[in-house]
Amino acid sequence: MSIISTGPIENNPVAGVRPTQVVTVRLVSRAAVEAISVVIQGYVLNGTRTVYVSETVNLAPNESLLRNYYADLNGFEFVFNTGETDDQLLGISVWGKQNTGELTTAHRIVTHEHIFAEPEGI
Repeated sequence: MSIISTGPIENNPVAGVRPTQVVTVRLVSRAAVEAISVVIQGYVLNGTRTVYVSETVNLAPNESLLRNYYADLNGFEFVFNTGETDDQLLGISVWGKQNTGELTTAHRIVTHEHIFAEPEGI
């Protein structure tokens, strides 16, 4: 069982506007046969840690799923519970976006960036 967290993300206003208004979560299943279930929890960080997103998503083998969540908050955190899934079979990325759809570079979080290579001599 894996519990993966973005950690606390500060999103204080700059010139009156927060850098991120929407969080996009992308889940990618690399499983060939089995379905994958992931619990997504989002927390508002405002002196306390309050759940504002709680969703269970199911991915079919080789499926990609996209979710958008409100994030016009001073601070937030996302936590993903992957259950019994092998970490190599699931990719998770979190992207901060402005209302216009532009990415917020400072709020890009990718859990797995692996390059798989075959062993030499094969």
